[in-house]
Amino acid sequence: MRVAITGSSGLIGTALRARLERGGHEVVSVRRGTPTLGAVAWRPAEGWIEDGALEGCDAVVHLAGESIGDGRWTARRKRAIRDSRIESTRLLVDHMTALARPPRVFVCGSAVGYYGDRGGEELCEESGAGEGFLAGVVRDWEHEAARASEAEIRVLSIRTAVVLAPRGGALQRMLTPFRFGVGGRLGSGRQWVPWITLEDEVRAIEWAITHEEVRGPVNLAAPHPVTNRELTKALARQLHRPALFPVPAFVLRIALGEMANELLLQSQRVLPSKLMRSGFRFEHETVEDALASVLRPRAGGRSAAASKA
Repeated sequence: MRVAITGSSGLIGTALRARLERGGHEVVSVRRGTPTLGAVAWRPAEGWIEDGALEGCDAVVHLAGESIGDGRWTARRKRAIRDSRIESTRLLVDHMTALARPPRVFVCGSAVGYYGDRGGEELCEESGAGEGFLAGVVRDWEHEAARASEAEIRVLSIRTAVVLAPRGGALQRMLTPFRFGVGGRLGSGRQWVPWITLEDEVRAIEWAITHEEVRGPVNLAAPHPVTNRELTKALARQLHRPALFPVPAFVLRIALGEMANELLLQSQRVLPSKLMRSGFRFEHETVEDALASVLRPRAGGRSAAASKA
């Protein structure tokens, strides 16, 4: 298959490209800027992409977008987060649907933020949208992606959970206080945290591309979500560090504002119903197994986490 990927230099995009190429697929990177050999150029903020750039692609995976975890959510930042997703998706869909031979499948990034703060409710793909800034962004993002189905393109919106990776991503931020012995739960610790390893994330994307029965919104989250308290304790055990210093919710809100509520304190008990029904099997089903794998010591006797210290 010939697969085009936006955001191919990011955490998920880099791992997905490597996996697809190992599997014998041809990968085309869609990159910002001017045209270069072996890549497709686009400038989504300007609404421009090379003419016929995606002609001949069997699948398009759209992972590009402004990071939601870097910096306080000012009005300007929130606008950038929203526009980078909605406008880039609109550009891709308009381009694909105008092609003589559109791709067979369009995999568009999405997030479990769609569900908002839902307490202990078990959330599958059929659960309704929640409230809040992220829920609104994701709802509109998925709506924009769904337009591609008008050209008989199979559309998937991958509602991704917290990705646990050996390097980069949310886990690296979590590790820092533990290295200094001051790690602990966030807020009450009772909020549910959906998670998935980077390995299972890219395996699930490849699975979704190659299995025709998988379509629409798809939860990319391990089958056993945990509370923040349970995640904190599991991480402490893996690192042989204490978890004695909780961070009160009001401190997080003072430091991070709205972002604290939507990224750190809200509760989402997300289940991968569609993936499981389609026959997908996770390599890492429990958070203990996931953390042991992600933090496994590497060459030289240092863990992936320690190598970043």
